Amino acid sequence: MNPARIDAYLGRLGAARPARPTADALRELHVRHLRAVPFENLSVHLGEEIVLAEERLVAKVAGAGRGGFCYELNGAFSVLLTALGFGVTPLAGRVYGAEGRLGIPYDHLALRVRTVDGGEWLADVGFGAHSHHPLAFAERGEQADPGGTFRIAEAGPDEAGAVSGDGDRAVGADLDVLRDGKPQYRLEVRPRVLGDFAAGAWWHSTSPSSHFTRSLVCSRVTGDGGRITLSGRTLTRTAADGTREVRELEHDEEVLVVYRERFGIVLDCVPTVRNPGKSNRNE
Repeated sequence: MNPARIDAYLGRLGAARPARPTADALRELHVRHLRAVPFENLSVHLGEEIVLAEERLVAKVAGAGRGGFCYELNGAFSVLLTALGFGVTPLAGRVYGAEGRLGIPYDHLALRVRTVDGGEWLADVGFGAHSHHPLAFAERGEQADPGGTFRIAEAGPDEAGAVSGDGDRAVGADLDVLRDGKPQYRLEVRPRVLGDFAAGAWWHSTSPSSHFTRSLVCSRVTGDGGRITLSGRTLTRTAADGTREVRELEHDEEVLVVYRERFGIVLDCVPTVRNPGKSNRNE
């Protein structure tokens, strides 16, 4: 990524270029990303092609002022971090559904990040409501965060009874990432590349069974540690203490104003749900 594009990306985050790729610098970039770049699936419903190519992802975030879902957000963030000198390894995950069943392979993309001060971190700016700060990758105890209490644990048998990580013993067993005691996703530790997630991105953006094709969501962390979310026409403001204010937007112009003023996304028309249905994963 050329210097101008790095500066544009950092400008979107409201961040200065870090002097060194340290844990503190990663923490700052991580929380600024969550505040500035929304988790959103608007491309799915606007008929926009989702291409997992580094240049396209960075152009969408740093140039077009848009957000995306996990493959796009963590994909773009990995490019920025690498350009700033961090060691970045993409990892594949499978998200736990409402009944505790795991999703499809390559269901989620997260990042294992190494810093020059010796730390390894789980960075994830693409899971919607999740940790505001990177999680210590090797820590197996509870980790307090403004987004909840998190824990990374060695994974047990999956829903089919197979022992997790059987095919990957050379690189270790899989890990479960839990928030407030509830499993969020199961993470492989085998290194991946961005192209590995193309099938998962295609499925989530086209399948009638995908929650992303059945609902609209645009959500980001607010400066006070809360969250603002627009799901279709429902605008929800969640404070840091968990209290919520919910309002239904009646007119298209109201919706477009919220996208523009609350999320920095300028649209010509209100997106229409591709496959109507109820889904609230990651919102």
